[in-house]
Amino acid sequence: MPIDDLQQAAQKIANFIGSLNKLGGMRLKYRITAGDGAHDPQGLEARVIYVELGGPDTQLLTQHNGELLRALETIAAQMLRLEQREHDLVSFDAGNFKALRAQELRMSAEMAAEKVRKSGVPYAFPPQNSRERRLLHMAFKDLQGVETASSGEGQDRFLVVYPEGKTHLPVAPPMRPRGFGRDRGPRR
Repeated sequence: MPIDDLQQAAQKIANFIGSLNKLGGMRLKYRITAGDGAHDPQGLEARVIYVELGGPDTQLLTQHNGELLRALETIAAQMLRLEQREHDLVSFDAGNFKALRAQELRMSAEMAAEKVRKSGVPYAFPPQNSRERRLLHMAFKDLQGVETASSGEGQDRFLVVYPEGKTHLPVAPPMRPRGFGRDRGPRR
């Protein structure tokens, strides 16, 4: 296990959140669970440290599809010197955001599978982070008549749903949605 001392790692995370509150003016409450109690009951993450955040600034964490929540998680993983493939060992959540997002992705998977089965045409999801693509891949494992593959590079990587046995069909890369932090074209 790459985290040698779970209690020390949990204390580092607690100090980090304390600094966010004190120096950053955030108003967050937290509960950190390390070890067996941190296990993900849905089996979606291999977490050994689970951080539940709450308080008046919870909404800030989940805005823009949880970008700040994911950023805090990434910072914590970097503080603990985890390699990229080990980032699932530390998980942050706020207001049950991740569980609700996983449920949304499962519903999207079911709708996309139905569309692909009926039309016989592949469906490409918009670019997503690796965790969301992984959740989608897992949701599709239980769905008959379709198979998935990831395509693209970096921030433009996306998941494609194919009719079963037809991964050779061409797929146009989806357009990246415009939004928070993206270039909105020429300014006048």
